[in-house]
Amino acid sequence: MSGLAFFETYADRLLRVMNTADWRIVDPLALALFDAWQEKRQVFLAGNGGSAANCNHIVNDFIYPVSKMMGKGIRMRSLSESPAVITCLANDEGYENIFSSQLPVFADAGDILWVMSGSGNSANIIKVLEVAQELGLTSFAVLGFDGGKASALADHVIQFAVDDMQVAEDLQMIVSNMIIQYLHSRRNEII
Repeated sequence: MSGLAFFETYADRLLRVMNTADWRIVDPLALALFDAWQEKRQVFLAGNGGSAANCNHIVNDFIYPVSKMMGKGIRMRSLSESPAVITCLANDEGYENIFSSQLPVFADAGDILWVMSGSGNSANIIKVLEVAQELGLTSFAVLGFDGGKASALADHVIQFAVDDMQVAEDLQMIVSNMIIQYLHSRRNEII
């Protein structure tokens, strides 16, 4: 198969999911983020690997580009952002606790946890969702494949039944970018 044929096949897989998705599943996250922005509550993101990189990227977009005004973004933090914290917690408490050990330090009841995972089965994602419930956070999960164990733990699930990790990670960013543009269109209600 030539590169072009392969790339077209990949694009077809992504487009098939995008054209068949019920995009109403994104609305609860968009509205919760709007409310958090309005009420100055915090939002925490967590993910592994490519999903961790997506979390870090997404935080940037919600801190500044959502409003395009200094100091007027959403209070958002990626629990994947600090290699020092992650390696310390992994070494001392176990990799399954790298996110759940951070959440009680920063979060308050009423805040939001937003996890992203291709499989939905990573032990550290499961654990942080459990801790979020204990702390009184509302949780959202953007998942691929069959949603895994995370789909039963999150309060709201945005799941794309795609058995392709890269397409699942693309969809994480697409959901985020949709919400960024939606919230940006409503920024005058906040600022």
